[in-house]
Amino acid sequence: MKFIHIIAGLLALASGAVALYAAKGSWLHRKSGLVFVAAMWVMSALGAEMAAFGPKPNRISVVAGVLTFYLVSTSLLTVRRTVEQTRALLTAFMLIALMIAAFGFKVGIEAVNSGGGQVDGLPVQALLMFSSLALLGALLDARLLWVRDIQGAHRLARHLWRMTFAMWIATSSFFLGQAKFFPAPLRKTALLAIPVVLVLVLMFYWLARVLLFKRRVATAVVIAATVTEPRAT
Repeated sequence: MKFIHIIAGLLALASGAVALYAAKGSWLHRKSGLVFVAAMWVMSALGAEMAAFGPKPNRISVVAGVLTFYLVSTSLLTVRRTVEQTRALLTAFMLIALMIAAFGFKVGIEAVNSGGGQVDGLPVQALLMFSSLALLGALLDARLLWVRDIQGAHRLARHLWRMTFAMWIATSSFFLGQAKFFPAPLRKTALLAIPVVLVLVLMFYWLARVLLFKRRVATAVVIAATVTEPRAT
């Protein structure tokens, strides 16, 4: 199981990098994105399971794994189906995100009050950050379910930030969470942090292009929707 988790993680990082750099809506972006989604589903599900039921339970990794699965899934739904077509599924994912947030905040607050500042050997700040992200995602899901529709640049922006944050979690887990497996010279420099920061920079870059230059990305949105959404029969 751990071997599959590692292979899926490496595949996710490789395909995610291609999807980030590829033109949004292009054939390369769509194909690499689908590979990324499948790899992330496997990696996050196995990671959460091993963290929950392994010999050394890690609640932060459980939250991060479930959150990653949620972000990737809701991001994919955004460009594959309309809100009405996925209302029940979106509601279920929203409730999952709320449960992640509630669990994370509960454990995090208990850790802060105890004065330890750590949860299962890791800084509590990481848990609170993941919990906040889950809460943000759930609130945006609730708003989407309320307004019943999302189109154009906002639709693409929702897809982008969720998929890229999932990529950021995977990148952080690999380069920073597994830093002990890298050569000592790399660990003593800031080189391992470069890919992590780069993912965030690219996320803000693409979001700026999407939201500030809406006309320029309108074609990409149409292409993505046309290719991935089933035709009415």
